[in-house]
Amino acid sequence: MPKLIRLYILQVLAGFGLSAVFVGLLLWANVANLWHLVSTSPVGWIAVAMLFFANGIVFAGVQFAISVMRMGEDDTPAGGKRQPRLVREPAVLRVPAGEARAQGGTFRRR
Repeated sequence: MPKLIRLYILQVLAGFGLSAVFVGLLLWANVANLWHLVSTSPVGWIAVAMLFFANGIVFAGVQFAISVMRMGEDDTPAGGKRQPRLVREPAVLRVPAGEARAQGGTFRRR
């Protein structure tokens, strides 16, 4: 089996495991009176199944995305990714004295 497929399957299993824990905690904490709604309705199991699968898909996608993005971490810069070098050299600007007066500079006439 290719490594990427194996990685995907493992991350999907992890995502659905997290989803099971998340839905279990939602029901246990009775968020928005969810446990009462599910336990008293004859089709409450459908709501729990939908919540489990929807969150499982989201958590599996996030797990896989994080694992793929972490694959490319490398501290050494490669071609085209070098950090710009900061050059600190004083800039020399020459302004003739006549232009400063003509443009209303900070010089005052006597």
